Amino acid sequence: GAVSQAAVAAAAAAAAPPQHLEPLREVVLIRVDTACHELIAVSQQTAALELLHDIMMSKRSRSTPLTTLEPVMLKFIELTVVLKKGKVAKEGLHQYKNISQNITVTSIEAVMKKFIELSEKKVEEAQKKANQINMDSVEDLEATETPESIILSTVSGDVSKDRTDREVVTPWLKFLWEAYRTALDILRNNARLEILYQSIAGQAFKFCLKYARKTEFRRLCELLRQHLSTAAKYSHQTHAINLNDPETLQRHLDTRFDQLNAAAELELWQEAFRSIEDIHNLLAITKKPAKPFMMANYFEKLARIFLVGENYLFHAAAWSKYYGTVRLNKNLPEEEHQRMASIVLVSALSIPIISTSKTGGLQTDADDGKPKTTRLANLLRVAKTPTREALLKEALNKNVFSRVPAELRELHNILEVQFHPLSICKRIAPIMASLSSQPTLNRYTRPLHQVVLTRLVQQLSQVYETITIDSLVSLASFPASVDVGVTHDAESIEKFIMDGCRKGELSIRVNHMSKTLTFVTDVFSGVKGTISEGPKLQSLPSEQMRLHLTRLARKLYTAMDLINPARAEMRQTKQAEAVKEAIAAAEEERRSTLERRLLIEKKKELRENELAKKARDEEQKRKLRQQQELEAERIRTEEEVKKRESERFRQMEEDRERKLAADLAKSLRSVVKDPEDLEAMSKKDLEAKKLEILEQERNELQRKIKLVGRRVDHTERALRKEELPLLSSDYDRQKVVDRELYDALAAKVQKEAEANHTANVQTKTRLQRMRPDYQAYKKAIEAKVDQDYENKLKRSEKLIADAKAARIKEIHRLREERDERLKREEEERIRHEEEERLQQEAYEREQAERVAKAEERRKEETDRKK
Repeated sequence: GAVSQAAVAAAAAAAAPPQHLEPLREVVLIRVDTACHELIAVSQQTAALELLHDIMMSKRSRSTPLTTLEPVMLKFIELTVVLKKGKVAKEGLHQYKNISQNITVTSIEAVMKKFIELSEKKVEEAQKKANQINMDSVEDLEATETPESIILSTVSGDVSKDRTDREVVTPWLKFLWEAYRTALDILRNNARLEILYQSIAGQAFKFCLKYARKTEFRRLCELLRQHLSTAAKYSHQTHAINLNDPETLQRHLDTRFDQLNAAAELELWQEAFRSIEDIHNLLAITKKPAKPFMMANYFEKLARIFLVGENYLFHAAAWSKYYGTVRLNKNLPEEEHQRMASIVLVSALSIPIISTSKTGGLQTDADDGKPKTTRLANLLRVAKTPTREALLKEALNKNVFSRVPAELRELHNILEVQFHPLSICKRIAPIMASLSSQPTLNRYTRPLHQVVLTRLVQQLSQVYETITIDSLVSLASFPASVDVGVTHDAESIEKFIMDGCRKGELSIRVNHMSKTLTFVTDVFSGVKGTISEGPKLQSLPSEQMRLHLTRLARKLYTAMDLINPARAEMRQTKQAEAVKEAIAAAEEERRSTLERRLLIEKKKELRENELAKKARDEEQKRKLRQQQELEAERIRTEEEVKKRESERFRQMEEDRERKLAADLAKSLRSVVKDPEDLEAMSKKDLEAKKLEILEQERNELQRKIKLVGRRVDHTERALRKEELPLLSSDYDRQKVVDRELYDALAAKVQKEAEANHTANVQTKTRLQRMRPDYQAYKKAIEAKVDQDYENKLKRSEKLIADAKAARIKEIHRLREERDERLKREEEERIRHEEEERLQQEAYEREQAERVAKAEERRKEETDRKK
């Protein structure tokens, strides 16, 4: 239509290329905004978007003030979201970022937040629309299920909902995902936009969790890794991020922990493991230790990952580290202490004794060539690879035994202390059944059964040489009355034995003809692996053969001492002298070591002070240089802004003057005799000429008004003179007509009033018979209401009294708990002060003894010199 053509024409005029680059004027942007609204009003959103895209990508927009350009950018973002033009939005956002980042980041933050907010709002609207479509498809809520409808629902029950989601929701989900990727790509590696970058990354994680987008979550994690890996590449840029800055590094750590939590919630364990590695690499960069709750979350997620991967060795090590971090929290309740201690002990006991491909071995990682166990140990932040014996010993050293239930202590004694091959499964069956019923410990029943089977084979090898397979199956089976969820047959046990023999941990020969197992004993074989762990009844023949010469040597020395007693006395004398010399040498070595350590610590302290001073100086120089650059950039930007503003005002004034002169000349062309002379006149001459013409027109108009007014007065006087005789007769006729109308209306009103009165009297007479019943019913209702009110009042008073008594009791209990807590804290403080005092006194005594010994040594040296 005409409106659309006018809008397109205005858009073309606004987007026309200029003869020279200059800032977009505010008038032009207002005209563009008006044209966009007109295009949108006639359903031409695509044309409006093209117009705004041309404006944003124009070189003139780079020198336009942000206060004028920001509304245009917001309208541009709104249209891209409505039309799902993600690539166009990305181009515009890149351009706007380049324009605004050197002036202020507040504008780009507002635009970016608006972009994400509109995208999320569209997804919510699409979900509501899809739900409404699904609800509208249900025609009758009370309709019963028919056989035909049941059969049809098995074929297409959820298909309609999935189809609706694909058609309505999925396109907007794709657009929202692209919006997150666009925002992260634009905001990456910019220190001024770092907070917004981390915030949008967190929103992207929530998006993946809310809609269970596992593929997009993997891509998001990879995108964040790429951005972090390229941080060093762009470190020379003006606003590049600095990972040595503690605040920046902490923000990256918080984001990676959010990533780890999201991966664990989505059960993407590979991504969770990669997130653990990312956190480990960031923690290696930081100089200050991480917060305890962050490390607790780190070890807890690492333990879950190892459990999913059935790596019980590192799972137990991660749980040990997790409990070692959490137990420092003084507010941790005792129940939580017991639960965690139980998991630490059971996880350590569940480590397979015979190593498997997941729990042991040196499998190299193709990524970095280091052993896999070393890599996992680095993630646990330990110096060496953990072992089953070390983890059990560490658990006992941490007083885990004192917190776990009695049944778990019995489990440890059965597996690690006692020797009972014929009854191990019967004794451990109730404990396994109890573990199966506990949700936090039932996941360890299967690896524990492997440990029980290993201990059973080890102990049987020390007692028997041959045993039937059926006997071993019977010994390895739990009683039928106890359900532990794990059973073994001959095939599974044979597979377990063959696996142990293949790894060299067991030495057993299987005879299928006689269905027996023979424990092979080689007196000349050494102990390999973990076969010698656990309780023992007697030493193996190989151990006896290996220690035979040692025992013979001890007996020969004893015989020589009995034959020659002087030799024993001489050896004792030499030993005593050697001990004295060793004590003297140890004291001298201790003193020299102490002096050397003090010297090393002093040098280390001086070196650290020098490095710290150098780092502070460099940091101050960097901050000063950055402030100077920012100040110079600010001054330059302010001067450019002032220059552009003054140039814009001057240009606007000139345009206004030219426009006014053109309007004056155009208005005067039709009233002057020589229109060609107007082009040579100035603005002042044109204004004077227009005033002269206006004065002439005003005088001519006044003259014409006087003539018309005189003619109208004469006409009105003649009309009134002619109608004067007719007024009296018209008045008499009107009175007669009014009287007739009044009489008819009065009679009608009186008749209707009489009819209404008669009907009302009849209704009153008819209703008068119901009055006694009404009065009785009213009294009954009032009595019932009063009784209900009294009952409710008594009940509420009773409830208030009970609540008041309960509150008073609760207040007393809280006060007693507070007093008890304050008393315990005071006793703890007094005990702590007493311990510090005793330590200080011991330290002062040691210092005094050291000074006295030094003084005595100095006097002895002085005496020797004399």
